Amino acid sequence: MAFDPGIVDCWIFDLDNTLYSPSTHLFDQIDLRMGAFIEDLLGCDPVEARRVQKLYFHDHGTTLSGLMHYHAIDPHDFLGFVHDIDFAPLAAAPRLGPLLSALPGRKLLFTNGDDAYARRVLNALDLNNVFDGMWDIHAMNYRPKPEISAYTGLVDAFAITPEHAVFVEDMARNLAPAKALGMQTVWLDLATDWGDRAKDDAAIDVVADDVQQWLTHTLASLADRPMLG
Repeated sequence: MAFDPGIVDCWIFDLDNTLYSPSTHLFDQIDLRMGAFIEDLLGCDPVEARRVQKLYFHDHGTTLSGLMHYHAIDPHDFLGFVHDIDFAPLAAAPRLGPLLSALPGRKLLFTNGDDAYARRVLNALDLNNVFDGMWDIHAMNYRPKPEISAYTGLVDAFAITPEHAVFVEDMARNLAPAKALGMQTVWLDLATDWGDRAKDDAAIDVVADDVQQWLTHTLASLADRPMLG
């Protein structure tokens, strides 16, 4: 179906590499710290740590989920370590606040990261007062996107009507469960190594390569609609 912004009353956004560009290399910092954590945990070299890290990510949705499954780590220890990074690169990210705030209805953040990290990102992006709620990895009970329970939990917690919601995400594989629930979907194709993995074209309503441009176009489309009544 063609994307219809006029029926949307709940706008759901991923965080990393969605509200800011991969060109900030913020997640590269996290990636390196994940490797360091695994090296220390397993007593292995960087090559083996990288192999384990990506295996867990692809098989379990997040590296954290794999580490919890196989090694029973404390998620708070892991998240605190890997998110101890420099947020200064986000100063150069586009300012999305006015565009997001202009969207009619609720704005929710749906992230496989944790609340503390997400709020630091939002602060760096000047988006502190934009979102009406957040569904993070703790709320998901550590069963991350694309696990269907992450999506049904979000829908139930915020009383979302899926047919009136849209989910915007840079990882194509994370859109299929949202589409299955009845949401409209937007894939941000940012030409990353991981973005198109397990892509299902039938689960994607819109493909965009710039979230700021997509927001601008969407708001213009809404403004052009005739007033009813």
